[in-house]
Amino acid sequence: MLADQGISATFLARLAFIISLQFSVFTYADPPNPASAVTQKANQTVLKELPFDNRQDFENVKRGFIAPLPDNGVIKTEKGQPVWNLEAFQFARDKSAPDSANPSLWRQLQLISEGGLYEVTPRIYQVRSADLSNITFIEGETGVIVMDPLISEETAKAALKLYRQHRGNKPVVAVIYTHSHVDHYGGVRGVVNEEEVKSGKVKIFAPKDFLIEAVSENVFAGNHMARRASFMYGNLISKDPKGTLGAGLGLETSTGTVTLIEPTDTITKTGETQTIDGLTFEFLMAPGSEAPAEMHFYIPELKAVTAAENATHTLHNLYTLRGAKVRNARDWSRYLNETIQRWGDKAEVLFAPHHWPTWGQENVVNHLKKQRDLYKYLNDQTLRLANHGYNMVQTAEMMELPPELSQYWANRGYYGSVNHDTRAVWNYYLGFFDGNPARLYPMPPTAAGKKYVQYMGGAANIIKQAKRDYDAGEYRWVAEVLDRLVSAEPNNRAARDLLADALEQMGYQQENGTWRNFFLSGAKELRDGIERLPVPLTASADTIRSMPTELIFDYLGIRLNGPRATGKKISININLPDIKERYSLVLENAVLNYGPPVNDPHSSVTIKREDLNDIILGTATIQEKMEDGSIKIVGDVGQLKTLLSLMDRFDFWWNLVTPEPMEKMSSGDF
Repeated sequence: MLADQGISATFLARLAFIISLQFSVFTYADPPNPASAVTQKANQTVLKELPFDNRQDFENVKRGFIAPLPDNGVIKTEKGQPVWNLEAFQFARDKSAPDSANPSLWRQLQLISEGGLYEVTPRIYQVRSADLSNITFIEGETGVIVMDPLISEETAKAALKLYRQHRGNKPVVAVIYTHSHVDHYGGVRGVVNEEEVKSGKVKIFAPKDFLIEAVSENVFAGNHMARRASFMYGNLISKDPKGTLGAGLGLETSTGTVTLIEPTDTITKTGETQTIDGLTFEFLMAPGSEAPAEMHFYIPELKAVTAAENATHTLHNLYTLRGAKVRNARDWSRYLNETIQRWGDKAEVLFAPHHWPTWGQENVVNHLKKQRDLYKYLNDQTLRLANHGYNMVQTAEMMELPPELSQYWANRGYYGSVNHDTRAVWNYYLGFFDGNPARLYPMPPTAAGKKYVQYMGGAANIIKQAKRDYDAGEYRWVAEVLDRLVSAEPNNRAARDLLADALEQMGYQQENGTWRNFFLSGAKELRDGIERLPVPLTASADTIRSMPTELIFDYLGIRLNGPRATGKKISININLPDIKERYSLVLENAVLNYGPPVNDPHSSVTIKREDLNDIILGTATIQEKMEDGSIKIVGDVGQLKTLLSLMDRFDFWWNLVTPEPMEKMSSGDF
């Protein structure tokens, strides 16, 4: 079924983050190793390199505290199933960094694990660490305006309840989605219901192209993104000093009910102003920055500005490790500069949907400038080095921020990193090829690995030398060499274990939360293999209803097994009478196209969009819909069945650390 493959944008954008918290008890074939002497030395060096005596962030993160999250930060569904557990990350509280943790990342964990209700400034309140993101409550004349209602209905509902316990039972009069990522809209039904929106009682504001970006960003490569995201967010490793220390931007993602209510009002241009419940909102468009659809705004009555997710307390991703389109560092910097120019001399507080605010006009401008120049430095210096002839890997290895940027805590690479963001900029402008023809046509990993092993004198010799280099602390080299051996001999236990040991030590040294999660998750897969945990079906009916039909057909084209479709010709007209849409699906040249109805199709199919939604959500199959009469087919029924039989099914649990067989493929009908 389509839903099993992740066609839902919510499933993809969110499974692009999660494996359910119900699987929070972890077992290992062998316990994790301790930090080696080399790792201990590397982590101790960090203490000397960064200004740990600057404790301002620890004061700011507690500023305006009103009340903690109830129940020790555990939020559950109505049936008692946990969807969020802040308590699980309290192991770092008031403790020095252990040998197995980079002290800078440990410091960030201590900050982002502070949670509860906070006053940002009079009339602006936030609930923090109740999800990956913050939810913000802005008090208007008659009610409250909610900004970015988290990922899950349950967490947003709990946050609203906490706010009302301390600020009164104010009605929600508006919702603002600052951008198109799921952690900024998914909990909307926890704060409002659709009837209130349809009646006009509640308005929902969003930037131009929000809806299409919200439901489409991760659809086409969603299964791949989701699998990598299980590594990126540390979902498969333990929450402890030898496991995940969060993701830098936030702790992790909640696992409740993802919802979406379509915007009623769209912000389309910079300079646009809206009066919302007596407050003035001045908007600045920031498309193609941290999200494809994003916007900043300023509230002059409160002297408060938000740059959405473009100015938080970490270097962000110009390329996310789960996989996505590369982001534009130049534009990102430009939007922050424009924010300073428009409102920098007025704003007294900068608040964001992640982390804690910045107070004071000078501090706000300084923070925006530091973040602005962070992204522009990466953009400009990457291009400078590229124009000197350095390739992507060389450029990333050479890139080093100047002290005025690197010593500013909010610029540290907890979520993005200087290394992979540099490669992102290089790739944004220059693509995957560095110009060296020896790298233009590389062999696939397994074939290359076998030749490397042969050249290096066999597996035993490689392991012997790799062990020597491991003992010397040369973990990067050990990982690079043993990756070749494991690619050639994926069942070589000694190679897998030593590679896991090297990745583990690399993880212990990382300042970046997502790099740490990747290294430690890779080590676990090498040691324990893949444990096929149940994957939660987080497909959202709200999102499915919002998906354009064309997007569904685009995804069918991606699922089409081209080699198996070779030589086949199929034409089917599709009629969706309830939404008055008519299409054709035409298979020829091993490609599936769609367009207006064609003359003399092999068959004509009539189905309501709501029945199509059921199929996408996985609550029914096409065969079942045919049997109960929900689908009516005129003409050759066999052509439809043939077309469906050519659709691949994607396995979520594909190998990340050991090679997949190149011929692996799964096809079948719905």
